[in-house]
Amino acid sequence: MRLDKYLKVSRIIKRRTVANEICSQGRVQINGRAAKPGNAVKAGDIITIQFGDRVRQYEVLALNEHAGRSDAQEMYREI
Repeated sequence: MRLDKYLKVSRIIKRRTVANEICSQGRVQINGRAAKPGNAVKAGDIITIQFGDRVRQYEVLALNEHAGRSDAQEMYREI
């Protein structure tokens, strides 16, 4: 699954266009490497996102094409 789509479906970021912009600005990393919006995400990956002064890390647990609110929180674990 594409990184920008994963961030949107898992509801880490509300809109796919915002996820795309953040990735393009170099504020997202997958397993310590800079990530582009089209990079593939797989279970077990660690996603690091810089939100202003804060840095958040998430472990990918599941990949779902569509997820409701309760299912979205089961797709990742915050580290």
